[in-house]
Amino acid sequence: MDPVAFVLSALPPPPARVLEVGCGAGELALALDAAGYDVVAVDPRAPEGPIFRRTTLAALDGPGPFAVAVARFSLHHIHELDAAVERIAGVLRPGGKLVLEEFGWERVDLRTAAWLAEQKGGTPEQQLAAWRDEHAGLHTSDDMRRALDARFEERSLEWRPQLHRAPGPAELEPREREAIVRGEIAAVGFRYVGTRQ
Repeated sequence: MDPVAFVLSALPPPPARVLEVGCGAGELALALDAAGYDVVAVDPRAPEGPIFRRTTLAALDGPGPFAVAVARFSLHHIHELDAAVERIAGVLRPGGKLVLEEFGWERVDLRTAAWLAEQKGGTPEQQLAAWRDEHAGLHTSDDMRRALDARFEERSLEWRPQLHRAPGPAELEPREREAIVRGEIAAVGFRYVGTRQ
C-alpha cells in the first residue's frame, strides 16, 4: 500500500480536520486536500499555499482541535520528542488519531548490513558503520514507541521495508520485502496508528 493510500485508509471520512507534522514539499497534504480533508500542514520549509504553515509544531498558533495528526518520517528528527508527542496529543480531539510512518534505524544489525552490502557494495561492516554514522543522534523506534505509549493507545503497528528508500535500483523494495519474509533481515520501517488516551 502506497503512503497516501495508507494514510487515507486510517482517516475518518472527509471533511475531517487533519494536521500534518513535518510536511516537507507537501505532496501528502495536497493529496489529502484534494480528497476533501480540511488540512493544516506544518514545516519550517513548507511550500506556499493556504493549507501550509511555515512554522514548527511547537510554534503553531491556535491549531486545534484536529480529528487526525499525520507524521511521516518527521518524529525521529524532533529534538524534544516527548514535548512534541504531548503537543500532538494536545491538538487532537478526544479519541483523535495519530497516523505515523517512521523507521527504527537501530534495527539495522550486521545481518541486515550484509544484505545492504550485497545490494549496494562494500562490506557488511562498512555498511553498518555508514548507516550508524548517518543516523546517529536520531530517535530510535524504542524512544518513539515509549513516547507514543504514554499518550496514545496503539491500534495498529506494522513493521515493513524501509532500506529501499535510499537511492538504489527500482527492484530493491521487492527484494527487501522478500528478505524480511524469509527472516534474513530486520524490518526497519513501521506504520503506526494510535488514538489519543
